[in-house]
Amino acid sequence: MLLRPLAQRVLLSHARPESFVDRTIAILGRLGYRILPIEEWEQFRSGSPVPELMIVEESRVSDLEAAGPWAEFGNLPRIVLSGRRGVAQGDSRVVGAISRPAGLHDLYRVIQQVCEDKPRTTPRVDTRLAVQCGRNGETFEGALVSISENGGLLRCDHELPLGASFELRLDLPSIGGLALRAEAAYQLFPNLGIVFSGLASRDRAAIGAYVSEVLLN
Repeated sequence: MLLRPLAQRVLLSHARPESFVDRTIAILGRLGYRILPIEEWEQFRSGSPVPELMIVEESRVSDLEAAGPWAEFGNLPRIVLSGRRGVAQGDSRVVGAISRPAGLHDLYRVIQQVCEDKPRTTPRVDTRLAVQCGRNGETFEGALVSISENGGLLRCDHELPLGASFELRLDLPSIGGLALRAEAAYQLFPNLGIVFSGLASRDRAAIGAYVSEVLLN
């Protein structure tokens, strides 16, 4: 199922646009996380939820200190956009660090861990993708009714025991065909929850691109 937070959450950003991978902020907005530049907060303050998190470039952290221009936000939990070395521990307000430019999946994982009681690691979208499956010399057809980089929900008439591994082939619109290994992990009637195993980096990137495209459209 498509992740839909119960209420839209507001996050503030004190980072240049180039500190984010293209479309990352737009897609997170579709997932329920509205990221506002700190400079624009005043015009949204009335009637908006209280900001829960600050995303800040490492070079701009000092602006959030007591003498800085944005000191009123100094106690918000922070995700720091840093270099590849990350940041040194010691400040309890820093809940995570991500290398610039921050991409959708890295930001999503950290935001979920901070904001949600039951966090997900990757975005999931509803879909209807025809698949061809194979196991023990048998082939059968089905459909993925949701998908993420980790797996999805499979609807089919073929009986698959929990824990069973099988081959799964599908075509992602505008991306192309994928041949994956999957495992039947749980039942969520009338569907079967599956997880992808041994996913190649190119296949993970292809699924991630498809999920992002669906969210934007």
